[in-house]
Amino acid sequence: MTHPAKTMYRLLVLALTLCLCARVGKTQDLELTKLKALSMEELMDIEVISVSKQKEKIVQAASAVQVITYEDIRSSGATSVPEALKLASNLQVAQVNASQWAISARGFNNVLANKLLVLIDGRVVYTPMYAGVFWDVQNLVLEDIERIEVISGPGGTLWGANAVNGVINIITKNTSQTQGLYAEAAAGTELRGLGSLRYGGKLSDKLTYRAYATAFKRDNTIFQDSVDAYDDWQMAQGGLRMDWVRSEKSTVMAQANFYDGRPDPDGNKPVVARGNNVVARWNQSQSEKSDFQVQVFYDRTWRDFRNDFTEKLSTYDVEGLHRLQLGRNHTLIYGLGFRMMEHDVENLELFAFKPAKKSLYLYNVFVQDQISLVKDKLQATLGIKAEHNTYTNYQYQPNARLTWTPRPNQTVWAAVSRAVRNPARIDREFNLYLAPGIPFIAGSDFKSEELIAYELGWRTQLPSNTSMAVSAFYNRYDGIRSVQPGPAPFGIPVTFANGVEGNSHGVELSATQQVTEKWKLRFGYTYLNKDLNVKPGNTDLNNASAESNDPEHQALIQSTTQLFEILRLGIVMRYIGRLPDPYVSEYAGLDVSLGIRLAKMIELNITGQNLLQDHHTEFIPSSPAPKDIERSVYGKIVCRF
Repeated sequence: MTHPAKTMYRLLVLALTLCLCARVGKTQDLELTKLKALSMEELMDIEVISVSKQKEKIVQAASAVQVITYEDIRSSGATSVPEALKLASNLQVAQVNASQWAISARGFNNVLANKLLVLIDGRVVYTPMYAGVFWDVQNLVLEDIERIEVISGPGGTLWGANAVNGVINIITKNTSQTQGLYAEAAAGTELRGLGSLRYGGKLSDKLTYRAYATAFKRDNTIFQDSVDAYDDWQMAQGGLRMDWVRSEKSTVMAQANFYDGRPDPDGNKPVVARGNNVVARWNQSQSEKSDFQVQVFYDRTWRDFRNDFTEKLSTYDVEGLHRLQLGRNHTLIYGLGFRMMEHDVENLELFAFKPAKKSLYLYNVFVQDQISLVKDKLQATLGIKAEHNTYTNYQYQPNARLTWTPRPNQTVWAAVSRAVRNPARIDREFNLYLAPGIPFIAGSDFKSEELIAYELGWRTQLPSNTSMAVSAFYNRYDGIRSVQPGPAPFGIPVTFANGVEGNSHGVELSATQQVTEKWKLRFGYTYLNKDLNVKPGNTDLNNASAESNDPEHQALIQSTTQLFEILRLGIVMRYIGRLPDPYVSEYAGLDVSLGIRLAKMIELNITGQNLLQDHHTEFIPSSPAPKDIERSVYGKIVCRF
């Protein structure tokens, strides 16, 4: 039995033992989702930080932002971060096999999607290998997530390169909110086993902490002919977080995580994926008009693809942010950052990054000014980020937004932004050989991809305990990656070039309604249309079709109901339109989760996922062969004491 499997087995046994035997010690009531009819004022007070890097009420946020709350995740029955992201209707989320996902916003979805920036508690989870995210190592105890803020649309001015089509900001709970012992154990048809233990305590009235360990094993997916794909996946992870309230105006957070995973997307030999990371953040409020934040993190990842090709990445990052109110009409936010990434690969004879070891540097400085033109009614936001990277030197990402608040419960906003996607190592330094000395793909001088985005949005809170948001966008892309053939007569080596351009437009709708005191509904719909073409004078062997595969229509309805004092029913329905190339037929998904309180400290959950079909395809990558996602049922027991 491998190390992650042993860890998972021990966690399962321990969690079950704790649940069955816990009759002593300090107890607390197990709270199933206690749905409460929110007043309009309470709905308006929901705050986000990802739009402007400062707390602001969501009704006033000048961006297409959706918030997935802890209660949304809990009632859905989601068991992983990608499953939780399916609750954001402004994302394209598709499962590819047991361990791989294609996740993007506003199109360009792919297993190697590279236009979406993802953060977990301020730490950017990014690989310079292909400018995307390895979703198979982004794991959390979902109980510890406070909320997930999902911005569709560019965020380059504040967040930097690669925040082209969106930003996902996963925020976990302060340790003061996770006191006591939490244990969970789950098993089912596809989720073969999951176990988590977390303990939160106090070192003083102002210093709290939590430590956790979690592990899981997921079953194989199947090929489209129902043959087992043998791509099962297992992972173990642990960590520690501390929160220190130094004073009323000063807080410090520090956390560390480590993981060991075995994803196996090819169904051949499991990849060994290991890593650890450390994050520290200091927030200081100097006055009501001035505060600053300093954050540092270190992230180390190592992957052995079990074919003698390995990747090692060490990331060092530091950034500072200062908010300063200048008089009654101006709020200035500015900051700077530095990141160094040491990327080292063990090449194969016919598959290589040259050079094998590369140090990548990223410097940035940004400034954003919020100007009140008409008090409490009209506000302009102007900002720009200057960023220097190893490949293309300086890039500039400006942003201009106008926010009109005709009433306290209503906001209309418009924005024009520029964002870039910096080259990754695969764009510049990847080489593939037909035979030793005969290149098929060669490195190139690939430039940054560029976006000019135009957005218009409206958000309101209605007296009927309903919030609604609508946003429309038009995106103009230039320099998108193409595959350029080599010289005649053989057309090799091919290189990556910036030969594709085009546009996309669409509409995103979302709404939340507290129907009754015990019934909450969420709704979302996205329309997306893309038109990409090869630029005049360029050639693309993929004919401008390889960068993404996106549905034109998708919709979501989530219902959470407190049936009785001890029962909670969660239902999630999704519709995903067809994918054009490679073709994937449209499908509908239904997940149902029932929570039952067995005792003050014990809860039982029974969840069925993908209930409408025996199995279905969600996404077809170029390699490996397409896999189908099967219907699944699992049971979970949870203890809090």
